[in-house]
Amino acid sequence: MRHVRDGRTDEGGSTAGVAPAAGVAPSGAGVAPGEGDAAAAGRARRRAALRGAERILARDAFLETVRERLDRLVADAPASYDLDDRPDFYGNDDSVIGELERRTARALGTEAAAFFPTGTMAQQVALRCWAGRTGNATVAGHRLSHLEVHERDAFAVVGGLRMVHPTDAPRLPTASEVYDLAEPFGTLALELPLREAGFVLPSWDELTAVVAAARDRDAVVHFDGARLWESGPHLGRTLPEIAALADSVYVSYYKSLDGISGAALAGSEDFVEEARVWRHRYGGRLFQQWPAALTALIGLDRELPRLPEYVARAAVVARALGEGLAEAGVPWFRVHPEVPHTHQFQVWLPHPPELLDEAAVRQAEETGTALFQKWFEPTPAGPPGVALTEVTVTAAGLDWTADEVRAAVGEFVKYVERVRG
Repeated sequence: MRHVRDGRTDEGGSTAGVAPAAGVAPSGAGVAPGEGDAAAAGRARRRAALRGAERILARDAFLETVRERLDRLVADAPASYDLDDRPDFYGNDDSVIGELERRTARALGTEAAAFFPTGTMAQQVALRCWAGRTGNATVAGHRLSHLEVHERDAFAVVGGLRMVHPTDAPRLPTASEVYDLAEPFGTLALELPLREAGFVLPSWDELTAVVAAARDRDAVVHFDGARLWESGPHLGRTLPEIAALADSVYVSYYKSLDGISGAALAGSEDFVEEARVWRHRYGGRLFQQWPAALTALIGLDRELPRLPEYVARAAVVARALGEGLAEAGVPWFRVHPEVPHTHQFQVWLPHPPELLDEAAVRQAEETGTALFQKWFEPTPAGPPGVALTEVTVTAAGLDWTADEVRAAVGEFVKYVERVRG
């Protein structure tokens, strides 16, 4: 069964102002007259409140206007790439695309990397290549992985592959679970971190053990590393050390590096060359992609070195949120993980998402503080009346002290009570 993530992108990015997920009617389709307009008005109000907030933990790109994003690109790009160079044409190697691919491979310590317009395409190409090379169309992956939740069964419908699950627990599989799979599989796909379980990661020893188990089962290993960039602090290893465990690695340029869009598939020279062929077949050889590539290069220069700082600050924020909710007398809540594995984590509260959204918007509108951005019903279905939100800490959140976070969440609880009436 597909899990529906209301308001969250299939690519797993920003949590507001985005297209509906699978199974959710688009605005104006199958809804009562005026209901679509009301939803659009609600989204516009939330966006305005977040744009106007003076204090926010992460100022996402979706809050910018087109003009603001263009102005920022013009200001930042010259430090990362020679703008007098000619633009790319169909991803030619001697262009900004080629430079991005080479720098990505260096950052990951791989032989090569290929630029893709979307992560979904990169994932499908990787799995398709490995199915052909291993002669086995079965992939071992998690029910909560991006492959299962956000890609609309592309691995099966487009790639003709099938998925088996080493575990249903909200964590990465263990080595023993990989050994115990009852049938052969060609590829083990590991999402690092596993977003839907709370952006969780294994320990380094657990990760190396599960990779070794896959090798013992004569399988290759693919990392869904959309957020791999920020996984080093928890694993205690460099990006090349982490990437070296896998046969292929997908990384995103917009989830953590503040790019416009785009992804890369990295690995050996021969694997990446084959991936380029399949990229063309999947429709990913676009005429020009230089704006996305420029923002990715800026992200490699500016955001990648700061991610450990964001991860450290997220730990401070998560602890202060828990303390503030306890001090406010909230009868039940959950900050998960208690110590975040990356710069993103979950907060759960015993209220419907609509109530919590209204409280968050009012707090932003009236105080200029935006602590939470969007609340959701947990799926697979959780207990009624419970909602979760994803908290991200980036540069905007670095100057928040623990005391300020505790004060802000205490204030948020008061807004929740006001909305409840």
